[in-house]
Amino acid sequence: LLEGAGTADIRQAVEAAEYIALCAGEGLDELTICDGKAMYTSRWAEDGEGHREVLAAVFSPRVKKVARDVKDLMRLLQDEGLSTEGFVFDTALAGYVLDPTESGYDTARLAARHLGAELPEAQALWELYPVMDSALDAAGGRALYHDIELPLCSVLARMEEKGFLVDRKALAAFGEGLAGGIERLQRSIWEHAGHEFNINSPKQLGEVLFEELMLPAGKKTKTGWSTNADVLEKLVGKHPIISEILDYRMLTKLKSTYADGLLKVISPDGRIHTSFRMTVTATGRISSTEPNLQNTPVRRELGGEIRKMFVSPPGCVLVDADYSQIELRILAHISGDETMKNAFLNGEDIHAVTASQVFGVPLAEVTPLQRSRAKAVNFGIVYGISAFSLAQDIGVWPGEAKAYIDAYLEKYHGVREYMERVIAEAKERGYVETLYGRRRPMPELKSPNRNTRAFGERVARNMPIQGTAADIIKLAMVNVDRALREEGLSARLILQVHDELIAECPEEEAERVKELLEREMESAARLSIPLTAEAHSARSWAEAH
Repeated sequence: LLEGAGTADIRQAVEAAEYIALCAGEGLDELTICDGKAMYTSRWAEDGEGHREVLAAVFSPRVKKVARDVKDLMRLLQDEGLSTEGFVFDTALAGYVLDPTESGYDTARLAARHLGAELPEAQALWELYPVMDSALDAAGGRALYHDIELPLCSVLARMEEKGFLVDRKALAAFGEGLAGGIERLQRSIWEHAGHEFNINSPKQLGEVLFEELMLPAGKKTKTGWSTNADVLEKLVGKHPIISEILDYRMLTKLKSTYADGLLKVISPDGRIHTSFRMTVTATGRISSTEPNLQNTPVRRELGGEIRKMFVSPPGCVLVDADYSQIELRILAHISGDETMKNAFLNGEDIHAVTASQVFGVPLAEVTPLQRSRAKAVNFGIVYGISAFSLAQDIGVWPGEAKAYIDAYLEKYHGVREYMERVIAEAKERGYVETLYGRRRPMPELKSPNRNTRAFGERVARNMPIQGTAADIIKLAMVNVDRALREEGLSARLILQVHDELIAECPEEEAERVKELLEREMESAARLSIPLTAEAHSARSWAEAH
C-alpha cells in the first residue's frame, strides 16, 4: 500500500494504468485501487473533495476497471450519478461461468484457486484478471462471458434502479380480505375439531386429524404425525376439514409472503426494487431476491390477484412479452427430432401432436385430457422428470406414467437419441454445456451412489436445454435494453421472470415497444426452428401477461 499518496498521485496512476482493480467500501466512501505497481486508498472521511475527484477519475468511461460483483457496484454508481462504463472484468462472474456449482465466488477463494496465494483484495483482483480471462478461453466461455454476462450487469443495474410500481392501497385491502378469509376458515376448522387448537402446529394438527378424528395416517415419527402437503393431499375427500386446512395454509402464505411481505419492501418512491442475482443457479438463470418477484404466484385465482397490484404509473403502460415454449423449441433444435421440428415449423400445437404420437390417435381426435397429459410429459422430459413424479403430477399410477414416457421416447426418436448421447458425452467429458458454451461440471455421474447418479443423468439431460433458454433470454435482455436506448424510447425493462420480459413505457410508445420486444426476443438466437414471442400491454402485470 502506497502510504501518503495524494489525490493527484492517485489520479495520475489511474490514468496511466493499462487497467486498474478496485474495491469499494460501503456507499463508495472508501476506494482501494491497484494498478499492478502499487495500491492506493482514498477515503471520503479523510480526503473530502479530493475523494470525489478520485471517484470521477476512476469511474471515467476511459479507465479500464476490474472488480468483483460489478452489477452491485453499478447500482452504487447510478445513485451517485457516476458512469457505469469501462468495466472490463468481474471476477465473481467469471468464476461463476467457469463453474456454476461453486458455493461462492469471493476474492479470497478465487485467488486460492487460480493464483495459489493469499493477497490483499485489490491486488488479487488485478492479478486474477489475465489468469481468469485465459481460463475462460480454455473453457470455451469467452463469448458467453463477454457478449452476454458482462453486458448484462448494466442492464440489471438499471432494472433494479427503476423498480416496479405497486398499488399500496389495493395490496393492503387485499391483505385485509385474506385476513377475513383466514379467520372464517379458522373458525370452521375449530368447529370440525370440536375445540380450538393451533392450526399452525404440526403436533397439535396431527393429534386432531389422526387421534381425535381417526383419519388414516402414515407412520408416526419421534416428533409426531406428519401433516405436510403430500400427506394432506392424499386425505382430500376423507373429511371436510382437510380441504379447509389446505385453503387456510394457502391464504396464510399469501398473506405473510405477499400481502404483508410486499408492503414492507415498498420504497418511498412507491416501487419495489428487487435485487437480481447473477451467480446463484447452476443452469445460468437469473434469480430475484429481497423480494423474490420471480415466484409471484400466477396460476391460482387468488395468487393472480397479487400481479394486479403491480401497475404502471399514470400515462404509462406495462408491456409484457414472453417466449412461446422456448425450452421445447430448444429441445427440438438440439435433438434434431424431425417430428418435433415439423410440429413447430408447421405451427401445430406441440402438446396435441405429442398426445397424438403417445396415445396413437389422429391429431383431430385428441381429447383435452390427453393433451393435458401430453403437455405434462413434454415438460417432464425437459426437466428430467421420473415416472413417479409424472404420475403424481397427472394423477395416474407410476406404471402408466412410465408407459407414457416410454411411448414418447419411442415416437420421438431424435429426443431419445439425444438423451442417450448427452449422458454418454457428459460421462466422457465430465460436464454438459449449452449452445452458448455455458458448462456445468457433472461429478454426480461418477458417484458410487445410484440415486446420485440418477440425479446426475436428469441434470445432464435438462441442463443444456434450460441453460440455453437462460442464455437466450439474457441475450434478448441485452439487445432489448440497447435497442430501447438507441431508438430514443423512454421505455425501460423493469423485470425478467423466466421466459418473460416486462417493460414500462409511456402509452404512446406501447405499440413500438411491443414490436421491439418481439423482434429482439425472436432474433436473439438463430435455431433450426423459429423462436416466437408475443407481447401485450396493459395497466397491470396481471392484465398484460
